[in-house]
Amino acid sequence: MGRPGLNRRHFLAAAGGLTVAGSFGFAALGTGADALASGADTRVSYWNLFSGGDGYNMIAMLDSFRKDNPGIDVKDSTLQWGSPFYTKLAMAAAGNRAPDLGVMHLGRVTGFSPGRLLDPWDPALLAKYGVRQQDFNPELWKRAVIDGKLYALPLDIHVQLCFYRRDVLKKAGLLGDDGRMVPVTSTDEWFGVLKEARKATKKGLQTLGLHVNDLNVQWWMFVAFYTQLGGTWFDAANTGVTFDTAKATEVLEFLRRHITDGYSVAGAADAEQFVNGAPFTWEGNWSVPVFDTAKLDYGATPLPPVFGRQATHAESHAFVLPHQADRSGATNDAAHRLAAYIVRHAQQWAGGGHIPAYTPTLSSAAYRKLQPQNEYVSAMDHQATEPKVWFAGSTGLLAQRLGPVVMSSSAGSAKPESAARRMKGVLTELLAMKNPMDGRTAAQGGAAA
Repeated sequence: MGRPGLNRRHFLAAAGGLTVAGSFGFAALGTGADALASGADTRVSYWNLFSGGDGYNMIAMLDSFRKDNPGIDVKDSTLQWGSPFYTKLAMAAAGNRAPDLGVMHLGRVTGFSPGRLLDPWDPALLAKYGVRQQDFNPELWKRAVIDGKLYALPLDIHVQLCFYRRDVLKKAGLLGDDGRMVPVTSTDEWFGVLKEARKATKKGLQTLGLHVNDLNVQWWMFVAFYTQLGGTWFDAANTGVTFDTAKATEVLEFLRRHITDGYSVAGAADAEQFVNGAPFTWEGNWSVPVFDTAKLDYGATPLPPVFGRQATHAESHAFVLPHQADRSGATNDAAHRLAAYIVRHAQQWAGGGHIPAYTPTLSSAAYRKLQPQNEYVSAMDHQATEPKVWFAGSTGLLAQRLGPVVMSSSAGSAKPESAARRMKGVLTELLAMKNPMDGRTAAQGGAAA
Protein backbone atom coordinates (compact mmCIF):
# COMPACT_ATOMS: atom_id res chain seq x y z
CA MET A 1 0.00 0.00 0.00
CA GLY A 2 1.10 3.54 -0.60
CA ARG A 3 2.11 6.23 1.84
CA PRO A 4 -0.26 9.11 1.05
CA GLY A 5 -0.98 12.02 3.36
CA LEU A 6 -2.23 10.96 6.78
CA ASN A 7 -0.97 7.44 6.38
CA ARG A 8 -1.61 4.93 9.13
CA ARG A 9 2.01 3.78 8.89
CA HIS A 10 3.19 7.11 10.28
CA PHE A 11 1.40 6.68 13.59
CA LEU A 12 3.60 4.11 15.24
CA ALA A 13 6.84 5.78 14.22
CA ALA A 14 5.55 9.11 15.50
CA ALA A 15 4.79 7.47 18.82
CA GLY A 16 8.35 6.19 19.05
CA GLY A 17 7.20 2.58 18.88
CA LEU A 18 9.67 1.19 16.33
CA THR A 19 12.78 -0.54 17.65
CA VAL A 20 15.47 -2.43 15.81
CA ALA A 21 16.12 -5.98 16.91
CA GLY A 22 17.83 -9.11 15.70
CA SER A 23 20.06 -9.88 12.74
CA PHE A 24 17.33 -9.03 10.23
CA GLY A 25 16.70 -5.55 11.69
CA PHE A 26 13.00 -5.97 12.37
CA ALA A 27 10.66 -3.98 14.55
CA ALA A 28 9.39 -6.22 17.31
CA LEU A 29 5.85 -5.08 17.99
CA GLY A 30 4.58 -8.38 19.31
CA THR A 31 4.29 -9.60 22.87
CA GLY A 32 5.92 -12.99 22.39
CA ALA A 33 8.78 -13.61 24.82
CA ASP A 34 12.07 -15.38 24.06
CA ALA A 35 11.19 -18.21 26.42
CA LEU A 36 8.10 -20.34 25.93
CA ALA A 37 5.06 -18.83 27.59
CA SER A 38 3.95 -20.44 30.81
CA GLY A 39 2.04 -23.60 30.06
CA ALA A 40 2.88 -23.61 26.31
CA ASP A 41 4.57 -26.60 24.71
CA THR A 42 4.67 -25.39 21.09
CA ARG A 43 6.02 -22.16 19.63
CA VAL A 44 5.09 -20.48 16.34
CA SER A 45 7.34 -17.78 14.96
CA TYR A 46 5.36 -15.31 12.87
CA TRP A 47 6.61 -12.44 10.70
CA ASN A 48 4.28 -9.73 9.42
CA LEU A 49 4.43 -6.23 7.95
CA PHE A 50 1.62 -4.60 9.93
CA SER A 51 2.39 -1.31 11.65
CA GLY A 52 0.22 1.58 12.81
CA GLY A 53 -3.45 0.76 13.40
CA ASP A 54 -3.09 -2.56 11.59
CA GLY A 55 -0.26 -3.51 13.92
CA TYR A 56 -2.32 -2.87 17.02
CA ASN A 57 -5.29 -4.78 15.60
CA MET A 58 -3.07 -7.76 14.76
CA ILE A 59 -1.51 -7.78 18.23
CA ALA A 60 -4.98 -7.77 19.80
CA MET A 61 -6.00 -10.72 17.61
CA LEU A 62 -2.82 -12.60 18.54
CA ASP A 63 -3.50 -11.99 22.22
CA SER A 64 -6.99 -13.46 21.76
CA PHE A 65 -5.44 -16.52 20.10
CA ARG A 66 -2.99 -16.94 22.99
CA LYS A 67 -5.84 -16.76 25.47
CA ASP A 68 -7.88 -19.36 23.59
CA ASN A 69 -4.85 -21.58 22.86
CA PRO A 70 -2.60 -21.58 25.94
CA GLY A 71 -0.58 -24.52 24.65
CA ILE A 72 0.80 -22.44 21.77
CA ASP A 73 3.26 -19.58 22.22
CA VAL A 74 3.33 -17.07 19.35
CA LYS A 75 6.58 -15.15 18.80
CA ASP A 76 5.50 -12.35 16.46
CA SER A 77 7.78 -9.81 14.80
CA THR A 78 6.86 -6.88 12.57
CA LEU A 79 9.29 -6.03 9.78
CA GLN A 80 9.55 -2.90 7.65
CA TRP A 81 6.77 -2.67 5.07
CA GLY A 82 7.59 -2.97 1.35
CA SER A 83 10.61 -4.37 -0.48
CA PRO A 84 12.78 -4.75 2.68
CA PHE A 85 10.23 -7.19 4.10
CA TYR A 86 10.27 -9.39 1.01
CA THR A 87 14.05 -9.34 0.80
CA LYS A 88 14.43 -10.48 4.41
CA LEU A 89 11.73 -13.12 4.05
CA ALA A 90 13.40 -14.52 0.93
CA MET A 91 16.83 -14.57 2.60
CA ALA A 92 15.41 -16.36 5.63
CA ALA A 93 13.64 -18.99 3.51
CA ALA A 94 16.69 -19.56 1.30
CA GLY A 95 18.96 -19.87 4.36
CA ASN A 96 16.70 -22.29 6.27
CA ARG A 97 16.02 -19.62 8.91
CA ALA A 98 12.41 -18.93 7.96
CA PRO A 99 9.64 -18.25 10.44
CA ASP A 100 6.86 -20.80 10.78
CA LEU A 101 4.26 -18.36 9.45
CA GLY A 102 4.42 -15.16 7.41
CA VAL A 103 2.27 -12.59 5.65
CA MET A 104 2.60 -11.48 2.03
CA HIS A 105 0.61 -9.50 -0.46
CA LEU A 106 -1.14 -12.06 -2.61
CA GLY A 107 0.13 -10.46 -5.82
CA ARG A 108 3.73 -11.18 -4.74
CA VAL A 109 3.24 -14.90 -4.15
CA THR A 110 3.72 -15.95 -7.79
CA GLY A 111 7.15 -14.30 -7.85
CA PHE A 112 8.26 -15.85 -4.58
CA SER A 113 9.21 -19.15 -6.18
CA PRO A 114 6.45 -21.29 -4.69
CA GLY A 115 7.86 -24.71 -3.93
CA ARG A 116 11.32 -23.31 -3.20
CA LEU A 117 10.79 -20.28 -0.95
CA LEU A 118 7.21 -21.08 0.04
CA ASP A 119 5.65 -24.32 1.21
CA PRO A 120 2.05 -25.22 0.25
CA TRP A 121 -0.76 -25.24 2.77
CA ASP A 122 -2.35 -28.49 3.89
CA PRO A 123 -6.08 -28.12 3.06
CA ALA A 124 -6.99 -30.92 5.47
CA LEU A 125 -5.29 -29.13 8.38
CA LEU A 126 -6.99 -25.85 7.47
CA ALA A 127 -10.35 -27.64 7.33
CA LYS A 128 -9.61 -29.16 10.74
CA TYR A 129 -9.45 -25.61 12.09
CA GLY A 130 -12.55 -24.38 10.30
CA VAL A 131 -11.28 -22.89 7.03
CA ARG A 132 -12.37 -24.32 3.68
CA GLN A 133 -12.20 -23.24 0.04
CA GLN A 134 -15.95 -22.62 -0.08
CA ASP A 135 -15.55 -19.95 2.61
CA PHE A 136 -13.82 -17.59 0.14
CA ASN A 137 -14.60 -15.63 -2.98
CA PRO A 138 -13.73 -18.03 -5.85
CA GLU A 139 -11.55 -15.55 -7.75
CA LEU A 140 -9.64 -14.61 -4.62
CA TRP A 141 -8.98 -18.27 -3.81
CA LYS A 142 -7.91 -18.95 -7.41
CA ARG A 143 -5.22 -16.26 -7.15
CA ALA A 144 -3.73 -18.13 -4.17
CA VAL A 145 -3.38 -21.41 -6.11
CA ILE A 146 -0.26 -22.08 -8.18
CA ASP A 147 0.41 -25.33 -10.03
CA GLY A 148 -2.64 -26.82 -8.34
CA LYS A 149 -1.46 -26.15 -4.78
CA LEU A 150 -2.58 -23.53 -2.26
CA TYR A 151 0.37 -21.25 -1.44
CA ALA A 152 -1.50 -18.39 0.27
CA LEU A 153 -4.40 -18.13 2.68
CA PRO A 154 -6.18 -14.78 2.11
CA LEU A 155 -6.93 -12.68 5.18
CA ASP A 156 -8.56 -9.73 3.41
CA ILE A 157 -8.65 -7.56 0.36
CA HIS A 158 -7.70 -3.91 0.59
CA VAL A 159 -9.09 -1.63 -2.06
CA GLN A 160 -8.93 1.87 -3.48
CA LEU A 161 -12.02 3.89 -2.63
CA CYS A 162 -13.80 7.13 -3.42
CA PHE A 163 -14.13 8.88 -0.05
CA TYR A 164 -16.64 11.72 0.02
CA ARG A 165 -17.78 14.36 2.52
CA ARG A 166 -21.51 14.14 3.12
CA ASP A 167 -21.67 17.70 4.43
CA VAL A 168 -20.19 19.13 1.22
CA LEU A 169 -22.12 16.87 -1.13
CA LYS A 170 -25.37 17.72 0.62
CA LYS A 171 -24.80 21.40 -0.14
CA ALA A 172 -24.05 20.49 -3.75
CA GLY A 173 -27.19 18.36 -4.12
CA LEU A 174 -25.14 15.23 -4.72
CA LEU A 175 -26.59 12.95 -2.04
CA GLY A 176 -29.39 10.49 -2.68
CA ASP A 177 -32.32 9.81 -0.38
CA ASP A 178 -30.21 7.13 1.34
CA GLY A 179 -27.60 9.71 2.32
CA ARG A 180 -25.04 8.27 -0.05
CA MET A 181 -23.31 9.81 -3.03
CA VAL A 182 -25.34 9.80 -6.24
CA PRO A 183 -24.33 6.96 -8.57
CA VAL A 184 -21.94 7.68 -11.43
CA THR A 185 -21.78 5.55 -14.60
CA SER A 186 -19.75 7.60 -17.09
CA THR A 187 -16.88 10.06 -17.31
CA ASP A 188 -19.31 12.84 -18.22
CA GLU A 189 -21.37 12.16 -15.10
CA TRP A 190 -18.23 12.06 -12.96
CA PHE A 191 -16.92 15.41 -14.15
CA GLY A 192 -20.41 16.80 -13.75
CA VAL A 193 -20.36 15.70 -10.11
CA LEU A 194 -16.94 17.31 -9.62
CA LYS A 195 -18.22 20.55 -11.17
CA GLU A 196 -21.14 20.77 -8.76
CA ALA A 197 -19.03 19.73 -5.78
CA ARG A 198 -16.48 22.44 -6.51
CA LYS A 199 -19.20 25.09 -6.17
CA ALA A 200 -19.85 23.92 -2.59
CA THR A 201 -16.17 23.65 -1.62
CA LYS A 202 -14.39 26.12 0.65
CA LYS A 203 -11.85 28.39 -1.01
CA GLY A 204 -8.31 27.08 -1.06
CA LEU A 205 -9.31 23.42 -1.21
CA GLN A 206 -9.14 21.11 -4.20
CA THR A 207 -12.15 19.06 -5.26
CA LEU A 208 -10.49 15.64 -5.49
CA GLY A 209 -7.38 14.20 -3.85
CA LEU A 210 -5.68 12.18 -6.58
CA HIS A 211 -2.15 11.57 -5.18
CA VAL A 212 -0.58 12.67 -8.43
CA ASN A 213 2.93 12.44 -6.99
CA ASP A 214 2.55 8.93 -5.58
CA LEU A 215 3.62 6.30 -8.11
CA ASN A 216 1.84 3.48 -6.25
CA VAL A 217 -1.52 5.25 -6.11
CA GLN A 218 -1.28 6.37 -9.72
CA TRP A 219 -0.53 2.80 -10.77
CA TRP A 220 -3.43 1.42 -8.73
CA MET A 221 -5.81 3.94 -10.28
CA PHE A 222 -4.63 2.96 -13.74
CA VAL A 223 -5.16 -0.74 -13.01
CA ALA A 224 -8.71 -0.04 -11.82
CA PHE A 225 -9.86 2.04 -14.77
CA TYR A 226 -7.99 -0.02 -17.37
CA THR A 227 -9.82 -3.07 -15.98
CA GLN A 228 -13.13 -1.19 -16.24
CA LEU A 229 -12.43 -0.85 -19.98
CA GLY A 230 -11.78 -4.59 -20.25
CA GLY A 231 -8.07 -4.12 -20.83
CA THR A 232 -5.74 -7.12 -20.74
CA TRP A 233 -1.99 -7.47 -20.18
CA PHE A 234 -0.66 -10.77 -21.56
CA ASP A 235 -1.93 -13.84 -23.36
CA ALA A 236 -2.84 -16.98 -21.42
CA ALA A 237 0.64 -18.47 -21.81
CA ASN A 238 2.39 -15.24 -20.75
CA THR A 239 4.36 -15.29 -23.99
CA GLY A 240 2.86 -12.20 -25.65
CA VAL A 241 1.77 -8.70 -24.62
CA THR A 242 -1.93 -7.94 -25.22
CA PHE A 243 -1.83 -4.49 -23.61
CA ASP A 244 -4.21 -2.14 -25.46
CA THR A 245 -2.55 1.27 -25.92
CA ALA A 246 -5.82 2.88 -27.11
CA LYS A 247 -7.60 1.89 -23.89
CA ALA A 248 -4.56 2.87 -21.86
CA THR A 249 -4.53 6.29 -23.49
CA GLU A 250 -8.20 6.75 -22.66
CA VAL A 251 -7.49 6.03 -18.99
CA LEU A 252 -4.43 8.28 -18.90
CA GLU A 253 -6.39 11.13 -20.48
CA PHE A 254 -9.12 10.64 -17.89
CA LEU A 255 -6.64 10.85 -15.01
CA ARG A 256 -4.87 13.85 -16.53
CA ARG A 257 -8.12 15.77 -17.01
CA HIS A 258 -8.54 16.10 -13.24
CA ILE A 259 -5.44 18.28 -13.23
CA THR A 260 -6.09 20.25 -16.40
CA ASP A 261 -9.67 21.03 -15.36
CA GLY A 262 -8.47 22.21 -11.97
CA TYR A 263 -10.14 19.61 -9.77
CA SER A 264 -6.90 18.15 -8.40
CA VAL A 265 -3.62 19.81 -7.47
CA ALA A 266 -0.39 17.88 -7.96
CA GLY A 267 1.53 17.73 -4.70
CA ALA A 268 -1.44 18.65 -2.50
CA ALA A 269 -1.74 17.01 0.93
CA ASP A 270 -4.76 15.04 -0.22
CA ALA A 271 -5.88 13.34 3.00
CA GLU A 272 -5.38 16.52 5.02
CA GLN A 273 -7.39 18.52 2.49
CA PHE A 274 -10.20 15.99 2.80
CA VAL A 275 -10.16 16.34 6.59
CA ASN A 276 -10.30 20.10 6.16
CA GLY A 277 -13.32 20.01 3.85
CA ALA A 278 -12.36 18.88 0.33
CA PRO A 279 -15.34 16.92 -1.01
CA PHE A 280 -13.49 13.89 -2.44
CA THR A 281 -10.29 11.92 -2.12
CA TRP A 282 -9.28 8.61 -3.69
CA GLU A 283 -7.51 6.61 -1.00
CA GLY A 284 -6.98 3.07 0.16
CA ASN A 285 -9.43 1.63 2.68
CA TRP A 286 -6.71 1.86 5.34
CA SER A 287 -7.64 5.55 5.63
CA VAL A 288 -10.93 4.62 7.32
CA PRO A 289 -9.43 4.76 10.86
CA VAL A 290 -7.81 8.11 10.04
CA PHE A 291 -11.08 9.69 8.96
CA ASP A 292 -12.99 8.02 11.80
CA THR A 293 -10.55 9.55 14.27
CA ALA A 294 -11.09 12.95 12.67
CA LYS A 295 -14.83 12.45 13.29
CA LEU A 296 -15.83 13.38 9.74
CA ASP A 297 -19.30 12.99 8.25
CA TYR A 298 -18.14 10.90 5.31
CA GLY A 299 -18.84 7.90 3.15
CA ALA A 300 -16.77 5.65 0.91
CA THR A 301 -17.64 3.77 -2.27
CA PRO A 302 -15.60 1.69 -4.70
CA LEU A 303 -14.03 3.80 -7.44
CA PRO A 304 -16.80 5.08 -9.73
CA PRO A 305 -17.48 2.86 -12.77
CA VAL A 306 -16.86 5.73 -15.19
CA PHE A 307 -16.16 3.34 -18.06
CA GLY A 308 -19.35 1.34 -17.49
CA ARG A 309 -17.96 -1.68 -15.66
CA GLN A 310 -17.52 -2.03 -11.89
CA ALA A 311 -13.86 -2.57 -11.00
CA THR A 312 -11.75 -1.12 -8.22
CA HIS A 313 -8.11 -1.91 -7.52
CA ALA A 314 -7.61 -4.63 -4.94
CA GLU A 315 -4.71 -6.39 -3.25
CA SER A 316 -4.83 -8.95 -0.46
CA HIS A 317 -2.93 -9.67 2.72
CA ALA A 318 -2.43 -13.42 2.85
CA PHE A 319 -0.76 -15.90 5.17
CA VAL A 320 2.10 -17.95 3.74
CA LEU A 321 4.35 -20.76 4.92
CA PRO A 322 7.97 -19.69 4.27
CA HIS A 323 10.01 -22.71 3.21
CA GLN A 324 11.46 -24.91 5.93
CA ALA A 325 13.45 -28.05 5.16
CA ASP A 326 11.80 -29.92 8.01
CA ARG A 327 8.31 -28.39 8.10
CA SER A 328 6.14 -30.88 9.95
CA GLY A 329 4.78 -31.88 13.32
CA ALA A 330 3.27 -29.82 16.08
CA THR A 331 4.76 -26.49 14.98
CA ASN A 332 3.41 -26.81 11.45
CA ASP A 333 0.03 -27.82 12.87
CA ALA A 334 0.09 -24.76 15.14
CA ALA A 335 0.96 -22.45 12.21
CA HIS A 336 -2.12 -23.71 10.35
CA ARG A 337 -4.19 -23.30 13.50
CA LEU A 338 -3.01 -19.72 14.08
CA ALA A 339 -3.62 -18.59 10.48
CA ALA A 340 -7.07 -20.20 10.41
CA TYR A 341 -7.96 -18.58 13.74
CA ILE A 342 -7.08 -15.07 12.58
CA VAL A 343 -8.88 -15.52 9.26
CA ARG A 344 -12.00 -16.73 11.10
CA HIS A 345 -11.87 -13.95 13.71
CA ALA A 346 -11.31 -11.01 11.35
CA GLN A 347 -14.13 -8.78 12.59
CA GLN A 348 -11.64 -6.64 14.50
CA TRP A 349 -9.37 -6.59 11.46
CA ALA A 350 -12.28 -5.25 9.40
CA GLY A 351 -12.46 -2.28 11.76
CA GLY A 352 -9.24 -1.07 10.13
CA GLY A 353 -11.05 -0.73 6.82
CA HIS A 354 -10.06 -4.02 5.17
CA ILE A 355 -12.67 -6.31 3.62
CA PRO A 356 -12.47 -9.76 5.28
CA ALA A 357 -11.68 -12.63 2.94
CA TYR A 358 -13.61 -15.13 5.07
CA THR A 359 -17.17 -14.95 3.74
CA PRO A 360 -18.94 -15.99 6.98
CA THR A 361 -17.45 -12.83 8.55
CA LEU A 362 -18.21 -10.79 5.45
CA SER A 363 -21.88 -11.75 5.55
CA SER A 364 -22.30 -11.44 9.32
CA ALA A 365 -24.69 -8.93 10.87
CA ALA A 366 -21.82 -7.43 12.88
CA TYR A 367 -19.80 -6.66 9.76
CA ARG A 368 -22.80 -5.29 7.88
CA LYS A 369 -23.27 -2.72 10.65
CA LEU A 370 -19.81 -1.23 10.11
CA GLN A 371 -19.76 2.14 8.36
CA PRO A 372 -18.52 3.00 5.80
CA GLN A 373 -17.38 -0.62 5.28
CA ASN A 374 -20.92 -1.73 4.46
CA GLU A 375 -20.97 0.81 1.62
CA TYR A 376 -17.99 -0.69 -0.24
CA VAL A 377 -18.27 -4.37 0.64
CA SER A 378 -19.33 -5.08 -2.97
CA ALA A 379 -15.72 -4.49 -4.05
CA MET A 380 -15.05 -8.13 -3.17
CA ASP A 381 -17.01 -9.09 -6.28
CA HIS A 382 -15.31 -6.75 -8.75
CA GLN A 383 -11.62 -6.72 -7.94
CA ALA A 384 -9.20 -5.17 -10.40
CA THR A 385 -5.91 -6.97 -9.84
CA GLU A 386 -2.51 -7.01 -11.46
CA PRO A 387 -1.71 -9.92 -13.79
CA LYS A 388 -0.59 -13.17 -12.17
CA VAL A 389 3.10 -12.96 -13.08
CA TRP A 390 6.30 -13.00 -11.02
CA PHE A 391 6.98 -9.25 -11.35
CA ALA A 392 3.52 -8.10 -10.15
CA GLY A 393 2.13 -7.36 -6.69
CA SER A 394 2.41 -4.63 -4.09
CA THR A 395 5.72 -2.70 -4.45
CA GLY A 396 6.68 -5.21 -7.14
CA LEU A 397 8.68 -4.53 -10.28
CA LEU A 398 5.55 -3.92 -12.35
CA ALA A 399 4.47 -1.03 -10.11
CA GLN A 400 8.02 0.30 -9.84
CA ARG A 401 8.42 0.44 -13.61
CA LEU A 402 4.93 1.51 -14.70
CA GLY A 403 3.89 3.73 -11.79
CA PRO A 404 6.28 6.54 -12.77
CA VAL A 405 5.03 6.39 -16.36
CA VAL A 406 1.41 6.84 -15.27
CA MET A 407 2.48 9.57 -12.86
CA SER A 408 4.33 11.46 -15.60
CA SER A 409 1.18 11.47 -17.74
CA SER A 410 -1.09 12.59 -14.89
CA ALA A 411 1.32 15.39 -13.94
CA GLY A 412 1.68 16.53 -17.54
CA SER A 413 5.35 15.80 -18.23
CA ALA A 414 4.40 13.14 -20.81
CA LYS A 415 1.54 12.93 -23.27
CA PRO A 416 -0.96 10.13 -22.61
CA GLU A 417 -0.41 8.50 -26.01
CA SER A 418 3.37 8.35 -25.61
CA ALA A 419 3.02 7.16 -22.02
CA ALA A 420 0.75 4.31 -23.16
CA ARG A 421 3.30 3.25 -25.77
CA ARG A 422 6.04 3.37 -23.16
CA MET A 423 3.95 1.17 -20.86
CA LYS A 424 3.61 -1.47 -23.57
CA GLY A 425 7.36 -1.37 -24.10
CA VAL A 426 8.02 -1.91 -20.41
CA LEU A 427 5.57 -4.83 -20.32
CA THR A 428 7.43 -6.41 -23.25
CA GLU A 429 10.74 -6.01 -21.40
CA LEU A 430 9.37 -7.48 -18.17
CA LEU A 431 7.83 -10.47 -19.93
CA ALA A 432 11.28 -11.43 -21.24
CA MET A 433 13.01 -10.97 -17.86
CA LYS A 434 13.93 -13.85 -15.58
CA ASN A 435 12.76 -13.98 -12.00
CA PRO A 436 15.87 -13.56 -9.82
CA MET A 437 14.31 -15.98 -7.32
CA ASP A 438 14.42 -18.95 -9.69
CA GLY A 439 15.79 -17.82 -13.07
CA ARG A 440 12.53 -18.37 -14.96
CA THR A 441 10.49 -16.02 -17.15
CA ALA A 442 6.76 -15.49 -16.60
CA ALA A 443 6.03 -18.04 -19.34
CA GLN A 444 8.20 -20.61 -17.51
CA GLY A 445 6.77 -19.81 -14.07
CA GLY A 446 3.94 -22.30 -13.91
CA ALA A 447 1.46 -19.81 -12.48
CA ALA A 448 -1.64 -21.59 -13.76
CA ALA A 449 -4.31 -22.19 -11.13
